[in-house]
Amino acid sequence: MSAPARTFTVRHVQLVRALFAAAAALMITFSPDHSAAVGLAVFSGFALTTALVLALSAWLVFPAGSRWPYVLLAALGFLFGMAGGVPAWRTDDLFFVIVVAWGVTTGVVELIAGLRARRAGEPTARDAITVGAFGILLGILLLAIPAGFTQPYAIKDAGEFVLTGIILGVGMFGGYAAIVAVFLGIAGLTPKRADAVTTASDDGLSAAEAARGGER
Repeated sequence: MSAPARTFTVRHVQLVRALFAAAAALMITFSPDHSAAVGLAVFSGFALTTALVLALSAWLVFPAGSRWPYVLLAALGFLFGMAGGVPAWRTDDLFFVIVVAWGVTTGVVELIAGLRARRAGEPTARDAITVGAFGILLGILLLAIPAGFTQPYAIKDAGEFVLTGIILGVGMFGGYAAIVAVFLGIAGLTPKRADAVTTASDDGLSAAEAARGGER
């Protein structure tokens, strides 16, 4: 006999994560201030809310053997989110340290989880691999920005401006959040594949069997 349908599924996790990422992207896009204070404030809110969703999903969505990536991702999100939430620490250097460390560590965890899931034939493996790769790429791009980078430029009839490393860094984080929002939003709107892993665990099937249509 099949268990009752879950009210909170992988699809919902992806959609909520997409919502928080979209909120972060919009706040950065429409903010005229791309300072470290603003960047870390947005990052902190994004990391903490995402961590809360991942922590809840570890127990509400995933079976016991598949919970470790979400517990670890939640712990890392809470750690870096709390660090970014301290106003006195919001300096240019700390923005890069926190966001690079968060992007690389969470990216590696999600990438490894996705690769393991792919070997097991789980249908959500591609999503985890892609989001993990985005996180690692964010860290690499931020590391590529030279320390103390400044580039003066002028716009006709508008005046002279200075492009700095922190402006680039905050902008890259906003771009990352926008890409993740779109990707997870699309993934979350394809519920058949996204929910197969939790449906399989409820019915006693392996994820690979669920991907093949439930054949044993």
